[in-house]
Amino acid sequence: MSAPVKVAVIGAGDISDQYLRALTGYPDLAVTAVADLVPARARAQAEAHGVPAWGSTAEVLARDDVDLVVNLTVPAAHAEVALAAIAAGKHVWGEKPLALDRASARAVLDAADAAGVVVGNAPDTVLGQGIQTAHRLLAQGAIGEPRTVLTLMQGPGPDLWHPRPQFLFAKGAGPLFDIGPYYLTALVQLLGPVVSVSASGQIPRAERTIAAGPDAGTVFPVEVPTHVSVVTTFASGAVGTSVYSFDSPQRRQLFEITGSDGVMEVPVSGFDGPTRLLTDTTPGASWQTRPAEGVPRDRGVGVLELARAVRAGRPPRASGELAYHVLDIMLSVEESIDLGAPVTVASTASSVPPIPPHWDPAARTYDRTEQT
Repeated sequence: MSAPVKVAVIGAGDISDQYLRALTGYPDLAVTAVADLVPARARAQAEAHGVPAWGSTAEVLARDDVDLVVNLTVPAAHAEVALAAIAAGKHVWGEKPLALDRASARAVLDAADAAGVVVGNAPDTVLGQGIQTAHRLLAQGAIGEPRTVLTLMQGPGPDLWHPRPQFLFAKGAGPLFDIGPYYLTALVQLLGPVVSVSASGQIPRAERTIAAGPDAGTVFPVEVPTHVSVVTTFASGAVGTSVYSFDSPQRRQLFEITGSDGVMEVPVSGFDGPTRLLTDTTPGASWQTRPAEGVPRDRGVGVLELARAVRAGRPPRASGELAYHVLDIMLSVEESIDLGAPVTVASTASSVPPIPPHWDPAARTYDRTEQT
């Protein structure tokens, strides 16, 4: 009989609570260790979630009871930690983005291929029952052939609520790198790879002021565009328009695909949410609401799906290849903004099948054949 896949979490910051709560509840996983630059923080998280061991990154990577590393470090350390885990023979799930540049991201994927280990990457909201229901409906031809897509993410910015928002306005962040991966990963999963982008970006305010927490009133510089508009061309011929903004007083989220036979509104908030369809195009026709199908999921489900994929000998759905393509798209958007011209996206990503509605994170599958 097989055993659960043994998992270590590296990075015991705020987001680790969400991961550890989920990961310690999946029968197919066993969380064996937590690592952090601050040993006391690693110990506190391990004890809070019933994890038996903690230590430094090097100590945890040297353990025999670790098969898969969950890399929750800051973006600037993503590639370095992933490469160390791969060198130790571990599979890797990373938080977004895969890396901050193409060369580092490619080095991670090449090292994994050479070592015979597998890389997966956030966001795993695309594996939630909401987007997966939309994926199945799209694959079934619910709106015919997809032709255009509109995505919007607008709000006033995290400086209004985050106690330490400076990193969200620094290189490697901003609305494009912080929020963009959620939309772009879903776009590629639903509509296929992107071949070119044309973008414009602005920094309407060169400085921001922290509005909440102990540092309220602190002024800090803005290093990246906080309003980004993108026209995206897909390999399929579909065309998309996207806005990612920290500069709108109006909060708005939208993910709308128009096809040859109707319109689909894809849920974008978290893992759940209904899909709406408009297949009667006569004036005054009503939208149909399709509730999300499937067992509820939460952050960390990508780690579980990766572990099950490794067991089954198949690629994970939220793969390193997909994460690299999304990173390449975002970097191409930045380049298009700087050049004031369209930029070709050189990478691609393979299509992946939607998750069947009976797929259950709470099931124990390691001693039987997984139903993928």
